Amino acid sequence: MRIAMISEHASPLGAGDQHAHVAELSEALAELGNDVRVYTRREDPDVAEVVLTPSGVHVVNVVAGPAQPIPPDLLLPHMGEFARVLGEMWTRGNWAPDVAHAHFWTSGLAAVTAARQIGIPVVQSFHELGDLETGEKQNGPSRSGYERALGRAVDRVVAQTQDEVRGLVRIGVPRARLSVVPAGVNSDRFTPDGPAVARDPERPRILSVGKLVERKGYGDVIQAMQYVPGAEVVVIGGPSPEQLPADPGAKVLRAMAEQFRVADRFKLVGSVPHRDMPAWYRSADLLFATSWEEHSALEAMACGVPVVGTAGGALTETVVDGLTGDLVADRDPRALGSALRRLVNDKVRRFTYATAALDRARQAYSWKRVAAQVGSVYSAVTGLRRTTPDVNSEAVA
Repeated sequence: MRIAMISEHASPLGAGDQHAHVAELSEALAELGNDVRVYTRREDPDVAEVVLTPSGVHVVNVVAGPAQPIPPDLLLPHMGEFARVLGEMWTRGNWAPDVAHAHFWTSGLAAVTAARQIGIPVVQSFHELGDLETGEKQNGPSRSGYERALGRAVDRVVAQTQDEVRGLVRIGVPRARLSVVPAGVNSDRFTPDGPAVARDPERPRILSVGKLVERKGYGDVIQAMQYVPGAEVVVIGGPSPEQLPADPGAKVLRAMAEQFRVADRFKLVGSVPHRDMPAWYRSADLLFATSWEEHSALEAMACGVPVVGTAGGALTETVVDGLTGDLVADRDPRALGSALRRLVNDKVRRFTYATAALDRARQAYSWKRVAAQVGSVYSAVTGLRRTTPDVNSEAVA
């Protein structure tokens, strides 16, 4: 099958969780015998128009706007040009896809417009929703308005969790148009064996990964550290280490750590290249994750690291409470501290959880399995061609 991945800001050649997802899925689909091309927006004037990866995936760098990095929330004005170039490539070139799979909402707007020209189905992955994650608004229609229209226009929406399904239904996407395929994890890269970041062997390490905003649960874990004497919390995320001192989110979290007298056991690392993350997971005794951070929980599990997280949301589908980790009530620092202390002090329980977590990550979340499930969605929509409704033509004008 000829598959066009549309990922305007997350190139498989880049670094980061979103880039890795597109890269790993594309590679796994190619290994199953598909012809995969990923269309992304050119951010570097010196990069080749087409780059062939070692796995046989063609990455096509599309000229749409200036050849420089642009924040994802400012890409909407360039999606009309992106769609136009896609349409020209597919109608005038010697290669056209059987199905287009768009990642992120702006990619979806371009994909629907271009796919309509050659009559192919579109599959959409949002990864996160504006109204749930950012409340982001554009000049004119809201982001959630575009997402609602897009969810009704495409042939199928692939959600990663049941929690995402509920969010999509809440904004008006028909449940019948939704399929659930979990995210995958690369169990060849994320393994228990390999180098680990140096640490104090006498101080238990609790790792956490995510954006430096209090709502991610860092406020809870900072307070919880009062009940876990001797342990340290290491947080990876936010801007680069050089920019970290001036970051507003980092300043708020440092102030909280001072307030609760755990500043000497609270460490902010800043952003870390995705390729270096396995070594950080291996350095930890356990991972603290909130309901928004199921991706880091999966990677930690694949490295044989148990997870303590907040119950609710997607994390309840990833972590099996009492088997691969412990789930506690949200916004309850005392309960969180108790769960962290119990696991930090119980090596046998940590080993048992780690073994089960590793097995679950390898068996249920391999990219080969994920690619096969996504491939089944492609097969279903290519057999169910239908007329695609308009998605507010102003969106990609």
